[in-house]
Amino acid sequence: MAGLFVTFEGGEGSGKSTQLARLAARLRARGLEPLVTREPGGTPLAEGIRDLLLDPARRPGAVSEALLMEAARAELVATLVRPALAAGRVVLCDRYDDSTLAYQGAGRGLDPGLLAILNQAATGGLEPDLTLLYDVPPEVGLARRESAAGETNRLDREPADFHLRVRRCFLDLAAAGPERWVVLDATATPDELERLGWAALEERLAGAGR
Repeated sequence: MAGLFVTFEGGEGSGKSTQLARLAARLRARGLEPLVTREPGGTPLAEGIRDLLLDPARRPGAVSEALLMEAARAELVATLVRPALAAGRVVLCDRYDDSTLAYQGAGRGLDPGLLAILNQAATGGLEPDLTLLYDVPPEVGLARRESAAGETNRLDREPADFHLRVRRCFLDLAAAGPERWVVLDATATPDELERLGWAALEERLAGAGR
């Protein structure tokens, strides 16, 4: 049985990580054991890159940041994602290559064509079967982050217009690919978001004969 690759996207404080955990629990209750991972991260090497990227004391240039992201992505896809899919598992990934288009492209101003080439190289062309976009106004998401964590990482501290560009890019990507993307209003309650996210995931599971 073929695997199913589901990615979770959204701005800072969108609640996507919480919803990923909830949907993973639903899958387990159904007798499926998903691979749950994240970007950047998921492997020891990629987690080390994550620490570098989110450290407020470090400020890599835009190109360096993008290349670090791609290095972490290449490691994750080759080491975890492709083997899990080949084994027929459901893979839930907190961020994927669309985040590079949003953050390093729209946010940092790098050429989206260049980033698409780098994404292709890092993933070998592996695309998600479903992408859930948790859309929230940046001011709402950042307030949530500060309230919940009590501290902020390097990306949280970017100016408001950076986060607005990121949000617009995600929405544009979703509008251009409605067969893959499902946009969810992340100002809804966690329970409502879980219901909507599960409905979208369940539809893909049914299509895969699960």
